[in-house]
Amino acid sequence: MSRLYLVGDGETIARRRATAPAGTVIEAWPDLYTRGLYWLGEESRRLLDVEGEPVVEHLSLPADAVAVYYGPRLTDLDSLPPEDSLKARVLSAHGIAAAWITLDRFGQRVSHTPASPTDPVFHLRRRGGGAGHLWRLFRTRPEAVIFMDETYGEDPEAREWAESLAAEDFDDLLRRHRAP
Repeated sequence: MSRLYLVGDGETIARRRATAPAGTVIEAWPDLYTRGLYWLGEESRRLLDVEGEPVVEHLSLPADAVAVYYGPRLTDLDSLPPEDSLKARVLSAHGIAAAWITLDRFGQRVSHTPASPTDPVFHLRRRGGGAGHLWRLFRTRPEAVIFMDETYGEDPEAREWAESLAAEDFDDLLRRHRAP
């Protein structure tokens, strides 16, 4: 099972990124609320640890703890970001889940310019990928239920997905996965 990690030491991350093998990408998302901490997925963690002592882990949680809803209109699969990177990006903004919202209910591309890094709507695609993707992160289960009802009202799977989120909010998500 893949894991997501909260690590520190940005200098080590930057130094090791520079020495990563050609064609590989180390995606470390800075925590938007706690300076000096970074969220990353299993592959990025493995690449970081190849060059020396393992980076210090503050927390790890199973990647499936962060839910992603792709919906019925998913397109441009070749440019989707790696799922661990998407989930690490969601955690960096203290979210618990995300939904793919690139197309509206009429099949038209959604346009959005995020107001800040903490904006719940953000762009993310695979490095070198063609089409961009728009995502909506959720910081609470009730926020997800309301959004999914409003956006996917005719799709009962969307509401079921939102209601089934394992954590109520970010603090609850962390509590569920902290070592005793």
